[in-house]
Amino acid sequence: MKIAIIGFGAAAIGFIEKMKDTGNEIHIFEKGKDIYSASISGIRADGKLFVSKEMGGAMDIDLDLQKDLVDFWIGKSGNGEYETGHSFRNKDYYMQFYEKGFQPIISDFYHLGTDQLKKILFNIYEKFRSLPNIHFHFETPVSNISVERDHVKINNNEAFDKVVVAVGRSGYKLIKAIIKQYPEIVLNSTTVDIGVRFELPNHIVEDLNKEMYEFKVRYKSKTGYMVRTFCNNPSGYVVTENYGDITMVNGHAKLKEKSENTNFAILTTVQLTQPFNDPIGYGTHIAGMSNMLGGNRVILQTYSHFVNSKRTKNLYRVMPTLSNDKYILGDINLAFPRRIIESIIDFAENLNQLIPGITQPDNLVYAPEIKFYSNTLNNEKFKNLKFIGDCSGYTRSIIYATAHGYLMAEEFLIE
Repeated sequence: MKIAIIGFGAAAIGFIEKMKDTGNEIHIFEKGKDIYSASISGIRADGKLFVSKEMGGAMDIDLDLQKDLVDFWIGKSGNGEYETGHSFRNKDYYMQFYEKGFQPIISDFYHLGTDQLKKILFNIYEKFRSLPNIHFHFETPVSNISVERDHVKINNNEAFDKVVVAVGRSGYKLIKAIIKQYPEIVLNSTTVDIGVRFELPNHIVEDLNKEMYEFKVRYKSKTGYMVRTFCNNPSGYVVTENYGDITMVNGHAKLKEKSENTNFAILTTVQLTQPFNDPIGYGTHIAGMSNMLGGNRVILQTYSHFVNSKRTKNLYRVMPTLSNDKYILGDINLAFPRRIIESIIDFAENLNQLIPGITQPDNLVYAPEIKFYSNTLNNEKFKNLKFIGDCSGYTRSIIYATAHGYLMAEEFLIE
């Protein structure tokens, strides 16, 4: 078979790893000019790998396969160095959170660290490109895919037996173009996570960080929205990410270099109904409002001002790890819907009962942090066009995306 893969991220890596020794001709198309500028944003930041049945996507991925894929990623580091933790394996912690209305998420966790991710990705790339049947095409954006009777064309040009789209959430423009051409492939398009990045001193969450490093909980807020923690970074750093014309906030941690602060996201899941069908557009609009207020920078606010809808003008004890040219002191309430603000506050106040100090007035709140759920796409519609990883709507993590690619390759080999 002659196979095209659009995008080179976790899902593509899983697909290629399973397919690489089968003799099939594989072409990978990337819009970046080289491996260092490829748009693999889901992997580049932090490198958190989870083994869990309770998070990561809307698929049932065997735990043994998840662990095998964790070992694959760690093995590409060259040194085997990583941090690890276990979210809510401790029954006492589990019961404490459960009794206060939280849903603790059980998972095993492996942290590669931002500082060695470039090397890991380069090692994977070097292995793949050394194989005679694998061909990389950089500076080759794909804007059009057309399904014919027995092949698929990309950019109205080259034909392939099968095309696998693995562009992640950052490739939504291509996905949008495909959906416009084939609207019947959309199964679900109603969900987006909108929230903030919280930053506070390490000592407030020291015990929790030592116990599990990454704590993951969900909570049904008084507004009816489900709220969750995401991407906890002990001794980590707040960063910004650019998605075309919008700037959003994120967090990461390094394996060697540490800060005095911990940061994590608090995200509100917004699930709307018909006629709503554009979660990415909705989230992008809110992010755009925030950027408009911040002069294309993210907004930083103290927690007390966030609660009381007052613009922050000065900071006190907690100093941001994000460089001061990346944020502006302001008021997130001017950009976010009130129901989302109330959901985040309700979550934080209840979390403070278990972790005293979470709601200290001078803790820091950054916005916007938005996690887009891609439209859930029908992979049964076309025999020779498939969608894997986060762009498919079925995965939301490195390991689930890698597994999705791996399992799709297995399906191809069975046919």
